Amino acid sequence: MTPAPLGQLLGALRARLDAVRGVVGNRQVTDGGTVQRTTSDLRFVAGLALGLYVLFLVLSLLGGFQSAEAVTSRLQSVTLLALVYVMLTLALNLQWGYAGLLNLGVAGFAAVGVYTMALLSLPADGLGLGLPLPVGILGGFLAATLLGALAALPAIRLRADYLAIVTLAFSEIIRLLIRSQPASEFTIAGQRLGTGGTDSLDLPPNPVKSLLYENPDQGAFVAVENPTVIGDRLFTAGEAVGFGPSLVERVVYAVLMLAVALLFYWLLVRVGNSPFGRVLKAIREDELVASSLGKDTRRFKIIAFAVGCGLMALTGMLWQMEGGGSTAPTTFEPELTFFVFVALILGGSGSNTGSVVGGIVFVAVLLEAPSFIQRIVDTQFGVPSAPETLFDAFTGVDPFLGYFLSDTNISALRFIVLGAVLVYLMHNRPEGIFGGRTEIASPIDLSDRSGTEGDES
Repeated sequence: MTPAPLGQLLGALRARLDAVRGVVGNRQVTDGGTVQRTTSDLRFVAGLALGLYVLFLVLSLLGGFQSAEAVTSRLQSVTLLALVYVMLTLALNLQWGYAGLLNLGVAGFAAVGVYTMALLSLPADGLGLGLPLPVGILGGFLAATLLGALAALPAIRLRADYLAIVTLAFSEIIRLLIRSQPASEFTIAGQRLGTGGTDSLDLPPNPVKSLLYENPDQGAFVAVENPTVIGDRLFTAGEAVGFGPSLVERVVYAVLMLAVALLFYWLLVRVGNSPFGRVLKAIREDELVASSLGKDTRRFKIIAFAVGCGLMALTGMLWQMEGGGSTAPTTFEPELTFFVFVALILGGSGSNTGSVVGGIVFVAVLLEAPSFIQRIVDTQFGVPSAPETLFDAFTGVDPFLGYFLSDTNISALRFIVLGAVLVYLMHNRPEGIFGGRTEIASPIDLSDRSGTEGDES
């Protein structure tokens, strides 16, 4: 072998060894480096969230929200929705980003959790079994996990596009079943149950009510007169800054959701760095190679798919319990799944930090910002009357603003912006903001031969 090919071979082997060791640029990512990078990512997310809070604070003031209560209420709504999308995106990242499983049934599995929890925890004289709320939440999680595993069993051999079709069909079956007349109210062993059909379905009081009120089941006007010790202190502190009991409850619920989102992130980071997570990434890259190494790829994929569906259900339950104590089938339309996928693509598939950033940016910039802009234009200048046709909208500045900033067309404007963002990402950064990172392939430093040098001598 001539020196030149030998040098090329040694260079290739060294590059491969660096990839196994997790060298990113000139920085080696060992276990300590992984912790350092995770800390840096969390700081980036915290800085991003702080910057967006400042932005929305300015937008709220420009939009006419002058009181502290009104501004905080708007910021709480944005925060809660962002946390919901962060958790849904993290769950989808476990399936698609880690295992390469294309699940288009996000909305359906979230609906399974919400309606199962309602059937278990609603009062027995209503449409439920009257079980404690923790039992209902656990039941919703397990139901979605089991259905996810059952849905994965026949579909797990399918390629990405066919699996996507199966999961989309499964989600639509769930949604149509919830809306159907036979499922709206039925009787089992003398017990009335039901989904409410196309109407909204009341949900049990959320966990925060039990923390703040002595009698959370007696309605808001009665419960607020009987706060717990913790509730009394929080209501007193809120009253000092002009917050009513309802806003205090919503802020506390947002803090609870933040704690759950951090738990999601911690759990999925641990999964990604574990041997189980490395097998999932190997399946994503080349399932045949992973199977050749003796891994039961079907079992790994089913577990990842089922756990992801359970996390989606848990997110759906926490989301809907905050929103007025009721839910409706219109919440779980297919566009919810589409939005979660856009958030994951934006942040970067395969990255938990990317999932967090994608969920935050998607909600703040693409979902909520158009409504703020509409209100600012209306407050500062007044939104002109909308023309009747799209052609008339391009005849001048006022007709253009009136058409696209009207209440009926602001949602269409969101979809236009979404399409433009997706086209830009696909052309310029298909891996997303945090995608394309070098992953750790081994938990040990394979180049350290200090332990074997003595044996060789």
